[in-house]
Amino acid sequence: MVTMAAVHAPSAGVLVVDDDPTIRRMLSICLANSGYRVCEVGGFRETLDEVQKQYFDLAFVDLRLGAQSGMDLIPELQSANPGIRIILITAFGGIENAVQAIKRGAFDYLPKPFLPEQVTLMAKKALHARAEEFGLDELDRFGLKADLSSRSPAMQKALALARQASASEATLLIRGETGTGKGVLARAIHNWSPRRNGPFSVVSCPALPSELLESELFGHQQGSFTGAHREQIGRVAQAAGGTLFLDEIGDLPPGLQPKILRFIQDHDYERLGDSVTRKADVRVVVATNVDLKAGVLSGRFREDLYYRLNVIEIVLPPLRERSEDVLPLARGLLATFAAENLRPGLRFSEDAEAFLRSHNWPGNLRELSNAIEKGVIFTTGSEVARAHLTTELRVPRSAEQRIGDAISLEQLEETHIRRVLNVHRSLEAAAAVLGIDASTLWRKRKKYGIKTADGPDRSA
Repeated sequence: MVTMAAVHAPSAGVLVVDDDPTIRRMLSICLANSGYRVCEVGGFRETLDEVQKQYFDLAFVDLRLGAQSGMDLIPELQSANPGIRIILITAFGGIENAVQAIKRGAFDYLPKPFLPEQVTLMAKKALHARAEEFGLDELDRFGLKADLSSRSPAMQKALALARQASASEATLLIRGETGTGKGVLARAIHNWSPRRNGPFSVVSCPALPSELLESELFGHQQGSFTGAHREQIGRVAQAAGGTLFLDEIGDLPPGLQPKILRFIQDHDYERLGDSVTRKADVRVVVATNVDLKAGVLSGRFREDLYYRLNVIEIVLPPLRERSEDVLPLARGLLATFAAENLRPGLRFSEDAEAFLRSHNWPGNLRELSNAIEKGVIFTTGSEVARAHLTTELRVPRSAEQRIGDAISLEQLEETHIRRVLNVHRSLEAAAAVLGIDASTLWRKRKKYGIKTADGPDRSA
């Protein structure tokens, strides 16, 4: 699984925009010496090109850029890099320029000439303000900061939207492939929200059959069904005053969909076996890795529920579209797993870093995390090499023997899942070995009719 231990986030990215190469270089050296990742450009057009390639947390922008004004870059930078802090540099200082810059959205302004100490202090002040607004310091206490750190413009836009929406009571739909961090973001939204002191309750929609899922959500009265030996209040009641996260909402059984719709609209529900209507003050966040619109068109998902869920949609890009994030995330995960395994000082070899950069990461953050955890466990030296970063599925011997018989990928997958489930009794443990989440493994068990050591698949 993706680790929740706090690790070091990538260093802040700072953009320096000045048409004077001497000043530009002085600023870059000063900021780089403070540990920031610095990029310097000399003009308006180059700035617009650069912010489309990478994300910046902070920008120092000269007021005069040839015939153009750095003031006009403020909205452009904020559009391309949500949450960026902008400090305007000017040799034409004065209260009028300062007020105008701040009205346009600048964080502050720095008059020329300036000392390196002033630059460093201004950068720290701006980045501290950004961290407070985005809740990054708070996230670090929950171990979420590293998983949500990104240099990717697409990911930063998703995070900025999530941060803005967290203050509302609107239902949020988080969409993304398996392993992209939807659950991590849902928890971050809760921690950012006014409900942060309330409970955060998670329900995986495909993890239980329909009747048990309804009981898990809304609760039941004693004797309401076979096995209901005592009263259960349900996750909805447990989440009162907080957030209820419904993971993989696309797998919600059809019979339960109108009850979820009613609860989201009116906060009303009944326990199984009880006619008393109850209310719960709960904010709902949902996630899916499937196309809900396609589910609506096929009749598997209610149209009214889809529109009620999709008040605000946040799309998390897959890791292959965040290539600039792979190495910083990998290094953070390496530090975490090394500490957990009492292996301080571990580093990646050159061939390992080359592999990390080139691999497509179809399993996203979960695959990356699993690969690095295995690497830490298997290495005996001071470096994690490419050979230690196993991401491929190991083919069972029986399947290897059948390769010549034109075995299909589906048969190979079934064989491997059966082998892993025979070794690991826990669905969560087996899912971690396979590099998928438990809900995905549950669906595959159902698809292949696989029984476990505990008995047959309850959904079969």
